[in-house]
Amino acid sequence: MGQLSWIVVLPLLGFLVNGLLGNRFGPRFVSAVGCGLPLLAFAVALKSFFDLGAPNSALVETAYRWATIGDSTFDIAFYFDRLAAVMTLIVTGVGSLIHIYSIGYMKGDESYGRYFAYLNLFLFFMLMLVLGRSLLVLFVGWEGVGLASYLLIGF
Repeated sequence: MGQLSWIVVLPLLGFLVNGLLGNRFGPRFVSAVGCGLPLLAFAVALKSFFDLGAPNSALVETAYRWATIGDSTFDIAFYFDRLAAVMTLIVTGVGSLIHIYSIGYMKGDESYGRYFAYLNLFLFFMLMLVLGRSLLVLFVGWEGVGLASYLLIGF
């Protein structure tokens, strides 16, 4: 798995770990996972930004080939150029700060783990939206942001 995939997958791992194990291990574990993985995604995004090199260069990564129909392929692929780099750094950087702020904001809440799971899910879909190379990936990210927003607002 390449570095662009790691940027996207780390918040997804936070969602899965906090969603499945958050209530068992308590708020410290949830905070470490919920904030640590987005910060790690920010670090990988920063590394990817410095790996770009020339002004018109881009990193392209195919994570999964979803379907092949005739000569057409439908891939889950990520594209990282200067514009995507700026947006990725904003999403992971500001998202990490929001996660850190949420530690104090949600202190004492009985659904602490679920909140951080939803917040990580929102970050995952935002990164799918920003890094998606095709309309298929962009659409999944767009709809996922809507779902995660609904879950967070309903929280």
